[in-house]
Parts: sequence; C-alpha cells; structure tokens
Amino acid sequence: MSRSVHGGRHELGQNFLHHSPTIDRIVRLARATDGPILEIGAGDGAITGRLAALGRDVRAVDLDEHRVRRLRRRLPSVTVVHDDALRTPLDRPVVVGNLPFHLTTPILRRLLTDGSWQEAILLTQWEVARKRAGVGGRTMLTAQTAPWFDFTLQARVPADGFRPKPSVDGGLLTIVRRREPLVDPADRAGYEQFVREVFTGRGRGIEQILTATVPKRWRPTLKAAGIPPSALPRDLTPRQWTAVWHG
Repeated sequence: MSRSVHGGRHELGQNFLHHSPTIDRIVRLARATDGPILEIGAGDGAITGRLAALGRDVRAVDLDEHRVRRLRRRLPSVTVVHDDALRTPLDRPVVVGNLPFHLTTPILRRLLTDGSWQEAILLTQWEVARKRAGVGGRTMLTAQTAPWFDFTLQARVPADGFRPKPSVDGGLLTIVRRREPLVDPADRAGYEQFVREVFTGRGRGIEQILTATVPKRWRPTLKAAGIPPSALPRDLTPRQWTAVWHG
C-alpha cells in the first residue's frame, strides 16, 4: 500500500487492534449505548465493521487517505471521513477510538473540554487508562475533570493484540459524562485552577497543602469527607475533591 502523505504507520502512531476479545468487548459496550457513533482512528476497520453491524449511524475518521478510500469501498453504510482526530467535530453521543498512543493526551484533553458527546469507549496505553480511572492514584487531569466525567477501567489489552506490536500494553477505558455534575459548570475554570494549586502545592499531606493554598482550618472539612490529613492529592476521590472545593 502507498505511503500516506502524513507519513508511514509509525509517524501516524498506528497500532491496529486484532485482539478478538477486546474487539468483542468494545462492541458490547457500544451496543449498550444509544445514538450515532463517531469512531476515531478507524485504521483498517477491525472495529468499524463490527460497529456498522449494529445497525447504527456510524461516522469513522482516519488520517490515512489510503485506508479511508479502502474503508469507503468496503463499508458503504459507514460515513468514512478523511480528517484529524484533533480537529474533527465531537458532535455524536458515542465516541469509540483506538487512539494513536503518541496523541493520547491531546485527544483526551480535547474530549474532556470539547464536544457534546455523552459516552466514550477508548483504547489507550495501559498506564494512561489505569491512571485516568484512578487505579493506584489519580492524575491532576483526572481530578480536574472528574466532577463532570466518570472514568472506568474495563480491561487490559496485551501488546501482542496490536499490529505492529507496541512496547506497552493497552487499556480499555470508558468515560461517561455525568448527568448531574458534582461541581457547577460555571465554576469549572476556578475548580481546575484550585486542583492544580493543590496538586503542585507543598506539604507532607493534604491538610498541610490545603492550608498553604488557602489558609483556614481544614481539619473539620477533611474529617467530614473521610479524608486523612496525611492523604496525598492523588488519593482523593471525585466526591472528596468536591467536598474540599465546597469546603
């Protein structure tokens, strides 16, 4: 096949999924959703064809013009678009994507700040999926967005389930937009800045960090939320962050 004008498979960050159990799980998760589907990074269509079989309206996006042309021929019921995942409109209720590993963070940031989608089913690097879901501690990005989104780690995907084989395992992550946000959307910018200041603040535990950030007595708030004074920012659950924000 001819090389894409955007580069070869490595420049495009393409690791095509062929792990049948993971494809089956993605399709089951998608079947449980409602509405039109947007697939990011369709590649050779291993997931696209299965999504099309659901009988739903599917729009598949890929940056490789040659694969786009082939998918259009093979799957006429799917709207296949030659576009960049960092630019394509996120205007469908369901997003499915095998994200290029080198673009995972910018695509995730865009998903969490843009569009009208309601549910996302995403393949990322294992460590990214694990941290976003709060397994072993939450990242600052997860803490900043958790009042509006619920993250769930669905499965670990072996590296040899992709072609070419990446150097790390993949992770299947689902993100659902909360129907009732834990923090007023009007306060989002202030909340995100507050989380950033706490995550980057100094102290041996959350009480010391909070006191240095906003001087006041934090012990009653922490006790009411079930947060040990020695806890670290990465240890707090979304509802505990909400309690601290409102405290």
